Amino acid sequence: MHADPALASAADAVTSRRNSASWQVDDIVGLFELPFAELIFRAQETHRRHFDPAAVQLSTLLSIKTGGCPEDCAYCPQSARYDTGVETEKLMPLSEVVAAAEAARAQGATRFCMGAAWRSPKPHQVDEVAEMVRAVKDLGLETCVTLGMLRDGQAQQLREAGLDYYNHNLDTSPEFYGQIITTRTYQDRLDTLERVRDAGVKVCCGGIVGLGESRRERAGLIAQLANMDPYPESVPINNLVRVEGTPLAGNESIDPFEFVRTIAVARITMPQAMVRLSAGREQMDDALQALCFLAGANSIFYGDRLLTTENPQAEADRKLLARLGMHIQA
Repeated sequence: MHADPALASAADAVTSRRNSASWQVDDIVGLFELPFAELIFRAQETHRRHFDPAAVQLSTLLSIKTGGCPEDCAYCPQSARYDTGVETEKLMPLSEVVAAAEAARAQGATRFCMGAAWRSPKPHQVDEVAEMVRAVKDLGLETCVTLGMLRDGQAQQLREAGLDYYNHNLDTSPEFYGQIITTRTYQDRLDTLERVRDAGVKVCCGGIVGLGESRRERAGLIAQLANMDPYPESVPINNLVRVEGTPLAGNESIDPFEFVRTIAVARITMPQAMVRLSAGREQMDDALQALCFLAGANSIFYGDRLLTTENPQAEADRKLLARLGMHIQA
């Protein structure tokens, strides 16, 4: 059977505007509502125009400062407000960060991401992270950090140290945001992203699905990302990891096909972004991950842990990519 002509025609018009400055939420909902095979076909077409469909870029994420965050993000085990068993730790020593980066490089990672559980880093903390960025950059790796909200001048300082990417996720749509976080506003996040752009640092910005949001609210997140000028170079799509002790521990799992649809819609609306299959891979079987690659995901976080939650081990990832005839992007 063929796709519904009306849906397909509407999606044709939407896809033809993929490089425009404005995506309407209704347009993105229309993409979500396409028959699954049609949506994947369109995403794969878009992906092949800009990337090698068999290549996957590997990133490793290290928690350089764990726990004790004052924010109330309802999904996060690092919040000091929730009893999740995560211990508060100090910032890692530079030597340990360098050793972890060397190990990541040896496993094939080309980007090394460092995350610190801060609401907003203090000046001396940015000084210390800048030293880490310099050291990791000297290893020949791309660098990325996520440190919370940045003040004026901090993004510039990190760029001067060699920072390539700054991660600061929007998490969800503006309409649903207040049900997940109350300790910082949506505009706070946008202000940090603007500082990052103004400093000449690339943006890594995505969100989390499975928070309890509707499909329309999921589309609202994609619209926010796709309408950035320019849209993020890196777009992590996270599947909620339900951690005991957090307010969202009892959430129902999102339908796997809906997660794949989110990957596909992100690829269509942000055709030249690295769409990163991020948190939640430990709960995905090989078939679901393969569908995500087919839908346009071309980057994964790689290694044993993702901040404080489990992540598929490196050897398992290598075996999966080999089975799929895919290769690691140099």
